[in-house]
Amino acid sequence: MRDFATIDFETANKNASSVCAVGVVVVKNGEITDQFYRLIQPEPNYYNYWNTKCHGITASNTDNALIFPAIWKDIEPLIKGLPLIAHNSSFDETCLKNVFRTYQMDYPNYKFHCTLKASRKHFPDLPNHQLHTVSKHCGYEMRNHHEALDDAYACAIIAIKLFVKPKQLVNYKLDL
Repeated sequence: MRDFATIDFETANKNASSVCAVGVVVVKNGEITDQFYRLIQPEPNYYNYWNTKCHGITASNTDNALIFPAIWKDIEPLIKGLPLIAHNSSFDETCLKNVFRTYQMDYPNYKFHCTLKASRKHFPDLPNHQLHTVSKHCGYEMRNHHEALDDAYACAIIAIKLFVKPKQLVNYKLDL
């Protein structure tokens, strides 16, 4: 697999549909070619203390943000025909399905792969398989864990290491 997109969502509360940020990194022919980040007005539109403590996003950050369908119109062409990869993909896939359902959008049945599961298989000796631990092992030191673009970028580095260039560890830098 040399072409794919990694995706990461942050949520405002315990509802999987409450996506408040999305990060997407596109990989073509084994190289990062594009990236996308947006804040999203969540639905339902309220913030849980623990979610905000984790990612730092508050209502004041998203009060003027677009809702998910408007953001997805920009993402959809970037990921068209590509499998999606996430670290702990069950979370991000659940978010995506729930927000599609919330806005009564037809879900295109995206194919998801999981770098968390793959890292457990390929790197069994790591002390844990959290995103920041695995990405550091693969040559990328995260700057802002739980920021959707940095998480998607770290996932892309892991996926490149696991699926594209399994014999290489390379140092990467996210251009923000």
